Amino acid sequence: MKFSLCLLPIFLLSISHAQDEQGFVPMFNANDLKGWVNANCAPETWSIKDGVISCNGRPTGALRTERQYENFILEAEWRHLSSAGNSGIFVWGTPITAPGVPFLRGIEVQILDHGYMKNADPTKPRWFSTHGDVFPIHGATMNPHGDSNGMRSFPSEERSKPSPEWNHYRIEGNNGRLTLAVNGKVVSGGDECNYRKGYLALESEGAPVEFRNVRIKELPSTNPAADVTAPLDQGWKALYTGTDFRGWNVPAASSSRWVSADWQIMLAKGAAADPLWSAQEYGDCEIICDVNLPKSTDLSKAAAGLCMRGLSRPLVLLGAGEASIVIGADKIKPGQRYRIKATLKGNTVQVLLTETQETNPQTFETILDSKSPGPIALADFGQTVSYGNIFIREL
Repeated sequence: MKFSLCLLPIFLLSISHAQDEQGFVPMFNANDLKGWVNANCAPETWSIKDGVISCNGRPTGALRTERQYENFILEAEWRHLSSAGNSGIFVWGTPITAPGVPFLRGIEVQILDHGYMKNADPTKPRWFSTHGDVFPIHGATMNPHGDSNGMRSFPSEERSKPSPEWNHYRIEGNNGRLTLAVNGKVVSGGDECNYRKGYLALESEGAPVEFRNVRIKELPSTNPAADVTAPLDQGWKALYTGTDFRGWNVPAASSSRWVSADWQIMLAKGAAADPLWSAQEYGDCEIICDVNLPKSTDLSKAAAGLCMRGLSRPLVLLGAGEASIVIGADKIKPGQRYRIKATLKGNTVQVLLTETQETNPQTFETILDSKSPGPIALADFGQTVSYGNIFIREL
């Protein structure tokens, strides 16, 4: 058989391309979100039809994979449906949101429409672009490639297309190294990422966005250590949709106090009113709840707290007052966010309180008066605090 030498480069290129394509599998099927977990959004935030994943942008949050990934090549097409739209792909993320924010801890691959640049101040140093920034968020770390601001890697070229055109991303993660190709060329990335194994996620952040042709090719493991591996999901379920009070019983007399504000539940100005009780009852369980104490918070009075098992006396109280566990001004301060993690088994309670990034842990224990299942509640003491990232897992 004769073979023209002039065709050899084309032949070899086609073989190489075919080999590169081998091993990719779709991350979505055509018409449902099987294999993915709605981390902290409303049920209607994410949908899929004919292979196109749609996000309405409300609330701020994430749709993540059911399992973790380590080394991989991920390809996805995306487009914003409005000018200045904001979204992203989270790489090597945590199963639930980081303390005090609606985002997973991990590496974010930015998906930002060009209209967002109107918010940039040209007199100040550059701190973002709309062409494929890569950066760690909320406790993650990375050594950025190329031009950077802190740990944020700026793209070397401006290659993304504006709304409503489709863009193509190719994200490669291998042994803690992450690179992003925008519409066919690598432009940004970083080394020594921590984490380097975790969940992958699509982001909802205020604007409608679509994804399609999302596929992945897994690469051989490089055996990451435990300290660079995200924690595994333990079965956490979000109790708040981020859009309304489905699953909660809003007291009629104080409905104007409780405000659904994206990923947070805020207390408006006014006199103290009844707690916000969950519609469902829980027995043995573990609860996570973040509390934001504004600088105006008066810790000489009760500020925020959680009630459990249907008991009106708070289990945990931040500030001063009557409760099973009182965490006062000697342990907390205004202007900070705190994460409460309470574990209830029988009538025994263990509470872990941490600051943002889960630093400065403080532990408390107590005995409740009841072992019976009951609802949980967010307390209202008349101060303008806010609650967020409310998760529960039954034990």
